[in-house]
Amino acid sequence: MVISTTSVWDEIADEVVDGSIIEYEGATVYGDFEQEQILHQGKVRILPNSWVALPTGRLLSPEAVHHIDP
Repeated sequence: MVISTTSVWDEIADEVVDGSIIEYEGATVYGDFEQEQILHQGKVRILPNSWVALPTGRLLSPEAVHHIDP
């Protein structure tokens, strides 16, 4: 096993500063087309790898999210 002594955040700091993270204050995240399955309501961050970060620290996979209404 290889363990790095540097932080992952140091590696991607340039991408984050670039503005590649999208933030919405009052968004609704849906898991289906019919908008019946609400995964989250409130503040979200869309990361450069398309994962959705919630304020609780949880991450939603791009495969689980159908769409986001800002």
